[in-house]
Amino acid sequence: MNDLIEIELRKLFCSLVSDVLDELGYENQAFPHYIRPLDESLRLIGRARTMLYTDIYERPRKNENQYELEIKLVDSLQQGDIAVAACGSSNRIAPWGGLLSTAARVKKVNGVIMDGFVRDVQQIKKIGFPVYAAGIAPLDSKGRGKVIEIDVPVECAGVRVCPGDIIFGDADGCVAIPQQILSEVLSCSSEKLESENGTLSALESGRSLKDVFQEFGVL
Repeated sequence: MNDLIEIELRKLFCSLVSDVLDELGYENQAFPHYIRPLDESLRLIGRARTMLYTDIYERPRKNENQYELEIKLVDSLQQGDIAVAACGSSNRIAPWGGLLSTAARVKKVNGVIMDGFVRDVQQIKKIGFPVYAAGIAPLDSKGRGKVIEIDVPVECAGVRVCPGDIIFGDADGCVAIPQQILSEVLSCSSEKLESENGTLSALESGRSLKDVFQEFGVL
């Protein structure tokens, strides 16, 4: 990701960006409430690289590598990327854990989001790698699920994500910003942030909510 874009994004917060996306007519960009960060102090900001999983119901045959495409995606991640694991909201797999987090952290990847589970959480927290997931479970994906495509449009927890879209998350949740509207989102978010700051200052000075809302139009 362009460093200047990341700097601009880090000035923002998720609920503000979600509001801007709504105003621009993109009302299905927020991941549902159950997609939560392991560490609420870590933000998730970067360009999406996608993995599409499918459920399977048998252990690998001899010499079969069920992790093949998963490994290929992780090895190809670049600085500033976000891995997006679309698991079909499966409750059968924890496709991401400590080893993948370590491999990604060394490559300066900015994090991962999935609608499956995550495991090895103490190890992940120790290295400070941003992970957003549907829950925590010890379930290995081997014999339960595997990646069938990478770098393709996916739905993760009901949110459409295309490779190159911007993933933006903080303690409030996470949104996907379609890459084709990123400039517009940044511009509108900057304006809204100025209004938010003006509203906050006015409220802190003791003015009524009604008067402040009439001036700034922000709530």
